[in-house]
Amino acid sequence: MNRTLSLIETRVLGTLYEKAHTVPDSYPLTLNSLVSGCNQKTSRAPVMEVSDAEAQAALDSLKSANLVMETSGGRVQRYSHNVERVLQVPSQSAAILAVLMLRGPQTPGELRINCDRLHSFADLSAVQGFLDELAARPAGALVVELPRVPGARENRWAHLLAGAPKVEAVAAAATPKDDLASTVRRLEGELAALKELVERIAKATGVS
Repeated sequence: MNRTLSLIETRVLGTLYEKAHTVPDSYPLTLNSLVSGCNQKTSRAPVMEVSDAEAQAALDSLKSANLVMETSGGRVQRYSHNVERVLQVPSQSAAILAVLMLRGPQTPGELRINCDRLHSFADLSAVQGFLDELAARPAGALVVELPRVPGARENRWAHLLAGAPKVEAVAAAATPKDDLASTVRRLEGELAALKELVERIAKATGVS
């Protein structure tokens, strides 16, 4: 593949890949099922409201790139992905890409958890290994490691199917969560110090 996908196209492609593993009895997907999957409010970043027309346009564009296949016959058209063959990646890497397309930038730990229904990685080193392979592909990197935002303990990774991610937007999205965690840790430390001080005062004054 030698072109950049739109945000809606990556959402459609990620949804097709996910549903192939999570609802195999309903796969390939109808347009209605695909739109519902794209618009799920949980585990989708960013949250989107994709219309039937937008999803159909994305499907037509993805078909031209051979990333999506259309199944004829029956009362409705159905659609399936062709990710592994077109991108020439193993199923483990395709699972990572799908999660990144659906959930936005992720740490290796988050990827291991969120990939579980698509592929079960044995440990973090396995996730990291496939990320490194995707980042060093001779045909062109498909993921990139993002600069660590202040307060974060791990670097996040993002896919490159829609072009280079906007680091500012990623930092803005990640900072509130990281700041909250930092604040909680600080308050826990202050509480522990306060308890120790109270215990010392009580011991010195003989108060039980």
